Amino acid sequence: MPRPEEDEFRSRGRAVAVLAVLAALYAALGIRVVYLQVIRGPDFVHRAERQHEKAIAVEAERGTIYDRHGNILAADLTVPSLYAVPPLIDNPGSIARELAVVLGVDPLPLAKRLAEPREFIWLSRRVDPAVAKAVEDLGAEGVRLMPERRRIYPKKALLGQALGFAGTDHEGLEGIERAYDRTLRGEKGWLVYERDGMGQRLFPKDLRYVAPSRGGDLVLTIDEVVQYISERELDAVIAESGADGGTIVVMDPADGGVLAMAVRQAFNPNDVDARHPASWRNRAITDLFEPGSTFKVVTAAAALEAGVVRADDLIDCERGAWPIAGGVLHDHEPLGRISFSDVIAKSSNIGTAKVALRLGQERLARSIAAFGFGRKTGIDVGGEVSGRVRPTARWSGRSLATMAIGQEVGVTAIQLVTAYAAVANGGRLVKPHLVVEVRDERGRAQPIAQEEHDETHPRVMSEQTAEVLTTILERVVSPRGTGALAAVEGVSVAGKTGTAQQIDPATGRYTANRVVSSFVGFAPSRRPAVVVLVVIDNPEGHGWGGSVAAPVFRRVVEATLRHLETPSAPSDPVRPPATAVTLLVPR
Repeated sequence: MPRPEEDEFRSRGRAVAVLAVLAALYAALGIRVVYLQVIRGPDFVHRAERQHEKAIAVEAERGTIYDRHGNILAADLTVPSLYAVPPLIDNPGSIARELAVVLGVDPLPLAKRLAEPREFIWLSRRVDPAVAKAVEDLGAEGVRLMPERRRIYPKKALLGQALGFAGTDHEGLEGIERAYDRTLRGEKGWLVYERDGMGQRLFPKDLRYVAPSRGGDLVLTIDEVVQYISERELDAVIAESGADGGTIVVMDPADGGVLAMAVRQAFNPNDVDARHPASWRNRAITDLFEPGSTFKVVTAAAALEAGVVRADDLIDCERGAWPIAGGVLHDHEPLGRISFSDVIAKSSNIGTAKVALRLGQERLARSIAAFGFGRKTGIDVGGEVSGRVRPTARWSGRSLATMAIGQEVGVTAIQLVTAYAAVANGGRLVKPHLVVEVRDERGRAQPIAQEEHDETHPRVMSEQTAEVLTTILERVVSPRGTGALAAVEGVSVAGKTGTAQQIDPATGRYTANRVVSSFVGFAPSRRPAVVVLVVIDNPEGHGWGGSVAAPVFRRVVEATLRHLETPSAPSDPVRPPATAVTLLVPR
């Protein structure tokens, strides 16, 4: 039988053991609590937030696009968008019927959407304020409004293709809007909602709003007034001539800044029709055409630079017909022995081709490449194409003669006007551009540098050659030249006419009843403020460049120089009678 002292000792031992176990358990529990609360706490909080929150992206305000004088060409407006919280809607059918009347939609599909087990659905994006007010007056539980951004173009179709447009999700889809989307778009914000433990109910009073940051602004080289002048004159000549369309580009020849880029048919980015994407196309940089006689400036520059001809050298133009490589090259009028200056002034195909034969295909090909044909200019708007220039290995026996006069090549309007800018500025090939400055959300300017060194503006001819060529191009606009109707009273003008037959896609041969009529030149010719290209697509009747495009050039230059308040170079041109100048292209 155990003694009382032994029983007491055993009881105390058991108590100590139990206490030790309990202490160990409490210690372990304490360590676990510290681990969960302190070490893993932030992670669990983040997990809980993700499980109980839903975030809806809120688009940032896109930056504003201005012309060179600060006029707004594209901007954002705050407009209401309509959304619904289905778990808060007790009677989807009744609410759908009321909303359908306001929104002008079928109530049955709307009722199905309102009954879906989803926490957030868009009902209508960027609605009219009157519609938003009518929805608000319904007082429907679970139907709410959220501010969003709408892109507007206050000048409507003015500069439409160059500006492009932004889509429903506020992303730039065409033109400058697309090319500078990252600059204009800004950073998204967020609308954050809490959900209950079952993940089914949305508590709208617990929403958090993380504001988006605004995108940067763009300042363009475009002059709104010059753009309006160009579009006005383009519309007038298309209506008068029955043409299919046309393009006018106005450029500062000193730095390549584009003052106007008018394209027809018109396009209003406020009203984008997805069924007609061709209307969005900026034809000044995407469409190819054979330049015809406007391309003779490339041959003339190369020949003068190489010294194979001088301005006063006499060239026999064969009285208007000259056999070459199994065919016959024709002029629009029978010409005999005339100076090279008059070969260009009177746009003799035969005289130009004969000079090209002296030059040779390698030197002509180098001149074509030096002027930028066959490659993109690098203009800062998407969609530009490279043009079409075949390598010399693929030239035929006629190619040297025909390419010299602007056939067998495909150019864009921006390439051609840039080439003439090189003549106007003394021989350097500038890079065309539409954006001159970027401004951040605080309005701080970040100019886009336009370097002047040789790598950016390579020399394509000497200053002396450019001066001689300018004198020759001035004769084109004299009463004896094919561009007489381009003459501007009191202002010296240099330029060149062009009329090119179009190729029939069905036959692959030139068609006699479809032409591209053009004129490109600069003024004042000795201190050029602008270089202007006018291209008219398939005018009716005798659509010669000298009779259709040249008068448009004159009107654009007259109005533009008045607007720019440019000092005029003294001259005393005589206006020719309004008669058509007949200009034929080689067969």
